[in-house]
Amino acid sequence: MNYRHAYHAGNFADCVKHALLVWLLRALARKEAPFAVLDTHAGRGRYDLAAPEATRTGEWRAGIGRLLDDPPPALADYVALVQSLDHAAPSFAAPAATAPTASAPLAHYPGSPLLCRALLRPQDRLMLNELHAEEHAALARLLARDRQAHLHRRDGYECLRALLPPPERRGLVLIDPPFEQPDEFARAAAGLAAGHARFGHGLFMLWYPIKHRTPVRAFHAAVQESGMRDVLAAELALREPTDPARLNGCGVLLVNPPYRFEAGAGAILAALLARLGAGEKGAAVTIQRLAAE
Repeated sequence: MNYRHAYHAGNFADCVKHALLVWLLRALARKEAPFAVLDTHAGRGRYDLAAPEATRTGEWRAGIGRLLDDPPPALADYVALVQSLDHAAPSFAAPAATAPTASAPLAHYPGSPLLCRALLRPQDRLMLNELHAEEHAALARLLARDRQAHLHRRDGYECLRALLPPPERRGLVLIDPPFEQPDEFARAAAGLAAGHARFGHGLFMLWYPIKHRTPVRAFHAAVQESGMRDVLAAELALREPTDPARLNGCGVLLVNPPYRFEAGAGAILAALLARLGAGEKGAAVTIQRLAAE
């Protein structure tokens, strides 16, 4: 497993994934009952934007870097949370949903573990899995002695069988594979179905890349054929997805999305497209229901 997210941290795909993730976590917290979060491919938790990997690609500049100055209302909560987790060791006091007061360069970009951890309440719990040895070690250092975060090191899809259902009986499962392997879409569809079989009323969020349409269509068809109900796909394309060697867009697949997710996701993705899109042919936001409730 050679994928290192440090080259891509804070890029447009992270903005899509993490802005929607923050919205979903806020939605879960509307009820007082505790919830659990399982992050199956967690990464190292925080990424240094001055490190050689980030400076080599500079992808964050065309992603989170374009959102820091006066973010639109739909993105203000996400951007404020990213900025609050930038420099100091995280205190994990959940920030209020508020807009940043001023823009400033970022030194670090938080991965999904820090974003999730920052929005946990005292009654909630976080399960983080990362197979890559160096990334797992970095994540362990970042969250050392944190009693609400539980770390695992195993295959991400194995976690869906081993760690579900959570004792809390409600929660979010984030599946964010690296999509390095040619069969990753098939593995993702099978893993999602296996996790759903164990945690049928849980909220599942699966991120996927869009390079060209054929693999995505096959993935959507496999999910539909699985028999899962209440499934949405929310996508942002920066350009026509015709070049299989280029990341042209990305999507998230939601099973059991919360009330008003379609409206919230639509506003977030439209704001991202307006700020990050370059006006190329085929740039679009799509929210599609793959299976009825």
